[in-house]
Amino acid sequence: MPPARTKAFAGIVGAILILCIVTRAQCPVDTVILKGRVAGKASANSKVRVQLVYPREKPDESGEVTVEDGAFRIPIEFVTMQSSIFTNLPKRCGRKPKTVVITLLENDEQSDEVFLDFAKEFRMADASAYSSRSEVVLTSTH
Repeated sequence: MPPARTKAFAGIVGAILILCIVTRAQCPVDTVILKGRVAGKASANSKVRVQLVYPREKPDESGEVTVEDGAFRIPIEFVTMQSSIFTNLPKRCGRKPKTVVITLLENDEQSDEVFLDFAKEFRMADASAYSSRSEVVLTSTH
């Protein structure tokens, strides 16, 4: 090949490689939105902790929010990419929690806890968010 063709070919190959790297599909980040209330008198120090649990009982993403006027709302983001032992395979983006654990903490002590089955108790609210099918009610023991 003449040098001009070699340079042009190398430029085209380089551009294709850069395009492939830039356009490589990434898995989205979805959100679990949990709304609820506390039955009974919630103390000023009441908090709700939400923990997403995946298959094989692996806890992962979590969040905590202070109860305000007996109610709470908490969004928890989670990555949908499933891990694989083969790194050269295309990414799989179907990772979802198995269980959502909601814990009421009063003065840093567990007061109530609820376990929700993700597949049964949550629905798609929009393209990247899941919300609980019904309001979560936690009971204050104080």
